[in-house]
Amino acid sequence: MTARRVIAAVDLISYWSGKAGAWLIVALTFVVSIEVFKRYILNAPTAWIFDFNNMLYGSLFMLCGAYTLALGGHVRADFVYIYLRPRGQATMDLILYFLFFIPGILGLIYAGYDYAALSWRIGEHSTVTAEGPPVYHFKSVIPLAGILVMIQGLAEIVRCVECLRTGAWPSRLEDVEEIDVIGTQLARSEYVDEESRRQAMEGAHAIDEAARHRSVVDDTERQSRTP
Repeated sequence: MTARRVIAAVDLISYWSGKAGAWLIVALTFVVSIEVFKRYILNAPTAWIFDFNNMLYGSLFMLCGAYTLALGGHVRADFVYIYLRPRGQATMDLILYFLFFIPGILGLIYAGYDYAALSWRIGEHSTVTAEGPPVYHFKSVIPLAGILVMIQGLAEIVRCVECLRTGAWPSRLEDVEEIDVIGTQLARSEYVDEESRRQAMEGAHAIDEAARHRSVVDDTERQSRTP
């Protein structure tokens, strides 16, 4: 199996794990809506709903970590990175992955497993509210999410090595994003001509590409940005 196939396979795992975890937002919306109705219409609030909301949101947040990494969506400081060529970006990424990412995620997996195992052993329940719900299921998500992020991180390391070898970043999976909404709105607008629409989309794509740290600012742009 080639390096690019390994990257694509891991990207796909992270992609669908994130898609599956994203359904928790539907459950969270439903639970909150029901609780608002019970609290303000029936005057019968549920004591443990606060804990349950936190568990749903926390699980959503953690399970989508690998998905976000696969799409290059995590926030990062790019004031130096964006001016580097792809091989320079890959070198910096490799250094940071080995220096911070791997030790940090290994620590998360190790501590999360111990955290979850202890919770299962004692049958832990939440103490935030009276008759709090069990939390050991929720805490089991911590090491699981850590493992998914670690697998994707190893794929990112392979991606960096492939970039160093070829001088170009391997392609990433794509998903519907805000830029697609912009395109749809412009396409339906009766007040924007074709040329303005094209320029707006080119500008949006340039910003999106720069935000993903996979574009290189050329010499002309550097000079224009230098005061």
